[in-house]
Amino acid sequence: MRLVVNGVEKVFDKEQLTIKELINLLEIKSPAIAVAVGFDVIPKDQFETYQLKDGDKVEIVHFVGGG
Repeated sequence: MRLVVNGVEKVFDKEQLTIKELINLLEIKSPAIAVAVGFDVIPKDQFETYQLKDGDKVEIVHFVGGG
């Protein structure tokens, strides 16, 4: 499966991936993230069930606190 993640093409050995699986493969540990596929922001409660498709453009944004 080929995905474009934050503007970088990545190839994965799996034919199907959920957003949660993608986050795990990318070793993202922060709980404070937002994910958009195409132009749609995906609710966090759908990360485990939302199936990515070959060629999807995924944007993952990390929130950082500051003062």
